[in-house]
Amino acid sequence: MDTLNADKPRRRPPRDEEHLLQCRCVRWFRLQHPRLAHALFAVPNGGRRDMLTGAKLKEEGVLAGVADLILLKRTARHGALLIEMKTPTGRQSTAQREWERLITQGGEYRYVVCRTLDEFINEVSCYLRKDE
Repeated sequence: MDTLNADKPRRRPPRDEEHLLQCRCVRWFRLQHPRLAHALFAVPNGGRRDMLTGAKLKEEGVLAGVADLILLKRTARHGALLIEMKTPTGRQSTAQREWERLITQGGEYRYVVCRTLDEFINEVSCYLRKDE
């Protein structure tokens, strides 16, 4: 037994529920819609970065608040489906709510928050059905 650390509380390994949820959603989409696999992609805005990398990404056009997943598929009503992934208890940041407001104000894009695989399946299926 490590006597130096015996009194310290044990740390739980970090839970990355949102990451795992997004991976399941992308996997489902690619299996169900292989002809559209190229049209659904992630926007890697999150994560820890050093200041230099963050500054470079900002110069390259990274925007705070952009949705996690974008489905570039036009339907009769919308130009794309923008999907923010959240855990059941997760909340949108101020930047995410502001980006949602700005990007949807003209009605050209559909923006949704998905908290489960079932919600994702429902939103994507309904969105793609509107194109039929």
